[in-house]
Amino acid sequence: MLRRTRRLLWIIVAVVALIAVAVLLRFKSPPEAARLLPESDGILYVNLRPLRTLLHPHLPPVEPAAEYQQFLTATGFDWERDLDQAAIALHRMADARGPNGAVAYSMVLVGRLDGRRIAAWLTAHAAAQENYAGQTIYSLPSEGRTVRVAQIGYDTIAISNTPTPEQIHSILDRHRTAALPFAGSTLLARHWAEIPLLSFAWGMGQIGLPFTQSGAIHVFGLALPLASNTTFLASLRWVGSLRLRVVEIAPSEAVAASQAANLGLLLELARGATQSLAPTTANRGLQQLLAAARLSSRRDRVTIRAALPATTLMDLVQGSPTAAQPEAAPRN
Repeated sequence: MLRRTRRLLWIIVAVVALIAVAVLLRFKSPPEAARLLPESDGILYVNLRPLRTLLHPHLPPVEPAAEYQQFLTATGFDWERDLDQAAIALHRMADARGPNGAVAYSMVLVGRLDGRRIAAWLTAHAAAQENYAGQTIYSLPSEGRTVRVAQIGYDTIAISNTPTPEQIHSILDRHRTAALPFAGSTLLARHWAEIPLLSFAWGMGQIGLPFTQSGAIHVFGLALPLASNTTFLASLRWVGSLRLRVVEIAPSEAVAASQAANLGLLLELARGATQSLAPTTANRGLQQLLAAARLSSRRDRVTIRAALPATTLMDLVQGSPTAAQPEAAPRN
């Protein structure tokens, strides 16, 4: 009896240890939505649940546009209420003047979905359908481009506006191995370990791509002394206050030192320039962000850190002209 009891205890200990290891791997692994993304030049991710808890009570109600109201009525999916996670891959386009512009996108969206209603809406609006890996891919025309959409789970949708279906095919292929905690793209595998724990929003790779104009990166209207293919790691997390961290990976220590000097000068100029702005909520948030920013350089890394109260994020969101309602169709 004692031997049986001892054996049973060892089995229980082994099972508990395996569960603990599995939980630890899951905790330290990238979010599944990000692991599904195809190879890309950059990745952006945001977990909207903590943001919604933080910001929603302070945001004014928005009257939906007529087209979006039709989409909402047909699908029951409200982007503001039902979207929980968004993982976006950025793909540099060879022809910046093509229909995709300089950047195409592939994204994985996770939220509360009514699969049948969304499938009905996609069927009604799709110009073509393709069956791949047991999934239906809907092709929607959008401003000279093709937006491909596939439901890959009860709560997950894949979207891509790349010129070929290769990227959305890759998402569907990765979905079959999604249980592996460290599966994902080359970019994710290379840099995930450097993203701080508890980050609810982060980005890696050439994440300056959406902000490029004439080969330069523009943020808040300011041109940064950085090439558009500069590699960044950025994160936002809540640890008693909002902790913003942006890291530039320079090609050498000398370049990092030079970039730190240039960015430091630009930061001082921006602080001075924003003092005369009109006292709006967005401008106040920008001033607080610039005042809190601290820049440092170590080896080939240039790092900007800022600790901010939650009210700063509220000011930036409330006053942002981009905080408008989404469009009816997934246009990218």
